[in-house]
Amino acid sequence: MAELQKAKVFGMDQTELNLFMRRYGIGFVMLLMIAVLAIASPAFRTADNVLSVLLQVSINGILSLGMVFVMIAGGIDISIGSMLALTSSVAGMMLIKTGSITLAILVSVAATAAAGLMNGLLVARFKMFPFVVTLATQLVFRGAGYFVTGGYARSIEVPQFKIIGTGRLFGVIPYPIIIFLAVAALAFLLLHWTKLGRYCYAVGGNINAATASGVNVPKTLIMTYVISGICCGIAGIIMTSRINASQPNSGVGYETDAIAACVIGGASFAGGIGTIPGTIIGIIIIGLIYNGMNLLGISSYWQTIMKGLLIVGAVMLDMLLHRKK
Repeated sequence: MAELQKAKVFGMDQTELNLFMRRYGIGFVMLLMIAVLAIASPAFRTADNVLSVLLQVSINGILSLGMVFVMIAGGIDISIGSMLALTSSVAGMMLIKTGSITLAILVSVAATAAAGLMNGLLVARFKMFPFVVTLATQLVFRGAGYFVTGGYARSIEVPQFKIIGTGRLFGVIPYPIIIFLAVAALAFLLLHWTKLGRYCYAVGGNINAATASGVNVPKTLIMTYVISGICCGIAGIIMTSRINASQPNSGVGYETDAIAACVIGGASFAGGIGTIPGTIIGIIIIGLIYNGMNLLGISSYWQTIMKGLLIVGAVMLDMLLHRKK
């Protein structure tokens, strides 16, 4: 009886409390950060600043939405920064040579989808470790970007293309935010309401049990990397439009923010755990760190330190909630 009472917190037993914390705990952290920053800096509360935060995280947010599929299935993709650069290179060169925005978007997104397919095949069919595979392919993809552009940046002289990254709906809401929210909605439906989403959780949770249950494990793993590649293509188009240039050396370090957003949002490196809302909250928290510290005049070095500490804290929380009794 004493043990039962000890396990009860606010009317919930330990299992229920763990589930509640995993689902909603990070949301409370985000709300606390918003409250503190709103009090500490009046400029934080302005509508322009809110849009600035969302605009700042839109590219990394789309990358994170692709990454969470891979992590839930038990993998990891550290080549997404290079795929971002590959998108910029291919899209820029297509625009320079043809002037067709539609063709540039389709070809560049197809290129990163193919890059994701390559990662997935190496992981699923050849049973290679995801970290090793994507560590190697990030060099391949970045090298391909340099090959396409000849090794240097090229400016884009197609004015309409710039609207994707810098335009605003009704002159108010930046298009990158709208694209981010649209991708998030699609990712939510795909992960939480389709067979593929259920298979991702099954494969990441217990690959042997998933195989015994009839899940096509290789196909599921491949699809997660293809989804990640497509998200890289979409994010790369936005980034290329914003800088209005083809940059083969872009995307360095973007994988760190994407992984951090997933982990902070509740995804586990062990696989089988993660949500789209949690990932969105994770990337917003990272955006709040950058924005809040800039408004408060804190050195950019501390932003990096805080992001690293958040990742450590999220991993420790994951271990605490899943420790064996």
